[in-house]
Amino acid sequence: MNKELLKTELENNTYPGRGIVVGRTPDGKHAVTAYFIMGRSENSRNRVFVEDGEGIRTEAFDPSKLVDPSLIIYAPVRVRGNDTIVTNGDQTDTVYEQMEQGKTFEESLRIRQFEPDGPNYTPRISAVMHVENGDFSYEMSILKSHEGDPSCSCRYTFSYDCPIRGEGRFIHTYISDGNPLPSFEGEPQRVEIDGDIDSFTEMVWNSLNQENKVSLFVRYIDIETGKYETRIVNKNK
Repeated sequence: MNKELLKTELENNTYPGRGIVVGRTPDGKHAVTAYFIMGRSENSRNRVFVEDGEGIRTEAFDPSKLVDPSLIIYAPVRVRGNDTIVTNGDQTDTVYEQMEQGKTFEESLRIRQFEPDGPNYTPRISAVMHVENGDFSYEMSILKSHEGDPSCSCRYTFSYDCPIRGEGRFIHTYISDGNPLPSFEGEPQRVEIDGDIDSFTEMVWNSLNQENKVSLFVRYIDIETGKYETRIVNKNK
């Protein structure tokens, strides 16, 4: 798999939906993650990211316009000790709670499946980053229907030990825009990771489709100390 420019991947896709990026800076010092949401409906676009402890949650920008909170209001990011959990739905809580009980990341997601939003059956994408005493590894997962058939759940987990400097992986819910929306396929895309947190955040945000983008979260974690910096960008202000 060739390494692509994340900027190019984003600019060439008007609707990747929700996306997770995990990787490592070129100097090897920081673990990187980004999570973005997009929307086509008024309900989906009526959101912002807000800080919630060490993580974040989604919130209605205009509560009076909130129609159905079930699939759009959740905590995308939670921190459990040295683990940072990033997902596109309330499975963040599932992963957190199941790992608290001693389950692995993969095991914790066996009780979940794709979202019940037919005919799209949006995949649930998830990642967990483990950063401790100079060691960094991560896993990514996608739970999806079989070619839009909700009778069959397909579960894929990808593990990355000792991530390579200057690159990461990118997984998103949809291949592109469409009706119904076509689910992501294959292994998470290999992408370049470059720049400090501010330049990386600016690049991702500016590369997302102007009409459809809603919010972006970026975090850089010092691999030696575990200390982190966070950036949040919301279209709604």
